[in-house]
Parts: sequence; C-alpha cells; structure tokens
Amino acid sequence: MSKKRNRAAFLYVLPCLVVLGLFVYYPLVMNVTYSFQSFTLSAVTKQFVGLANFRKLISDPIILTCLKNNILYAVISVIIQVGFGLVLAAVLEDRVFQKVSPFFRTTYFIPTLLSMTVVCLLFEFIYNPQMGLLNSFLELIGLDGLTNIWLGKSSVAMYAVIAVSQWQSTGYVTMLFIVAIQKIPRDLYEAAEMDGAGKIRQFLSITVPQVRQMFFVTMVITVVGAFTVFNEPYILTSGGPGTSTMTLALHMYQTGVVKNDMGYASAIAMLIFVITAVLSSIQFLTIGGKEDEA
Repeated sequence: MSKKRNRAAFLYVLPCLVVLGLFVYYPLVMNVTYSFQSFTLSAVTKQFVGLANFRKLISDPIILTCLKNNILYAVISVIIQVGFGLVLAAVLEDRVFQKVSPFFRTTYFIPTLLSMTVVCLLFEFIYNPQMGLLNSFLELIGLDGLTNIWLGKSSVAMYAVIAVSQWQSTGYVTMLFIVAIQKIPRDLYEAAEMDGAGKIRQFLSITVPQVRQMFFVTMVITVVGAFTVFNEPYILTSGGPGTSTMTLALHMYQTGVVKNDMGYASAIAMLIFVITAVLSSIQFLTIGGKEDEA
C-alpha cells in the first residue's frame, strides 16, 4: 500500500519535475557550459576559452557600475516595498480602518496588475522634462527649483527608474503582509491592549515577530527581483545616460544580443545567479531559519 501511495505521489509531482528540468535546471547547466566558451548567436561551433570570460568579468568597469546600481535598487526596494509595505499592511488591518480597508487594498494593488511596459510608458510621460506631470506639479506648487531632467541626468536617473518599481510593487508586498497579519490571533492584540501597550508597541512586539515567515518570503522576492531587474532600465533609459542606469541583467542582454558575445553574456548570467543564490541563502539562515525557534 505504501509503495502504491509513493508511486501515486511521484506521478503527481512528475509534471512539475519535468517542467522544472526543461525550463530551469537544463538551461542553468547549459549556461554554465556556455560561460566557458566564446560564440555568437549565429555560430555553428563554439570555442572553449576556459576562464577568459570570467577574467573579463573582473576587469569590466561596467560590472562595478551595475553592481552599485543593483545594490542601490535592492536597498531602496527593501526599505520601501518590505518596510513600508509591512507598516501599510498593519495600518490597513487596524480596527480603525476596517471600513475603508477594502477600498485601499484594491487601490494599492491595482498597479501590480498593470504590465511593466505600460507602467514604464506611463512614467516616461510623467518624467518628461517639458510636458511631464512631475515637473508641471512641482511648478504648480512653487517648487520650480526641484524640476529636473529626470531620465537624462546621471545623478537622478537611477533613482527615477527605481521609483517606478516601488510604485508598482509595494501593493503586492502589502497584500502578502495583510494575509500574514490576518492569521495572527486577535487575542494577542487584545491582551496587549489590556496591558496598556500602544499601537507602536503592539506592532513591534506582536505583528513583526508573527509575520517573520512572510518577511523572509518578501525579502527574498524583493532582493532577487532587484538583482534581476531588466524591464525598467531597458524601457526608460536603455542603461543611460552613459551607463548610469545599467544593471546586470541589462548589461547581459546588451552583451549577448546587441554585441553578439554570448559567451561573456553567459558569464554575466552566472554572476547574477551566484549573487542571488548567496543572498537568498544568507536571508534564509538569518531570517527564515529562525522561524522554528520563534
């Protein structure tokens, strides 16, 4: 009987294993192989070059710029999407906002449903230095000195690109935290309230520890997303001005497709994989691994 159950269970997971094997693990293994070779998109044969692509990776000045931009992207995303998303979820789940909470949940979640291409095209109009809504609004309220060429100035372009993702993704992270908060027994809050704990103390002592698992999930999603971001810089700036908004994924695309150097592009892909894998492991050990202890 147990063998039949095991066989049935295996048959249920087999389609998933096949899909993962074909579209995740096989491409990953092949990319490792490609990173030690030199070839183009139209090449019939591939030349083995050993560690040449990885030596090039170390000496490539654009890689350092990409890493800085991706790290900046990750830090801001964690602060706004995860940090602010958790606070926003706690506020919406408070009894004071019970009646209006459904409306705001929908409002904050709507941007998540939009295509990133559509969102980027929308923000291209918002950031337009002549007719854009942002500069027009700043002029309207008397802050003419803050108007800027948002996507054409190296010092602010990356922040403008990052802002697009925060607007779109914060609502999704907020909804994840709302689900986690709704699972917290209300007795804990009632007991804390009877003991004289205020809203902030309840948030820090009850909400934050109780949503630790969801905090880990959202951290992984946010950090991995920050190090694999492609659409926003590609559509808004194409990595410019210069290389000021270049990210690892965009550099990989331009190297492989535009410059037709697939071997080096595969090495960049390996760098992205190693970074995301290491960061996810660190987060699991420092945050996710403590869930059982909590």
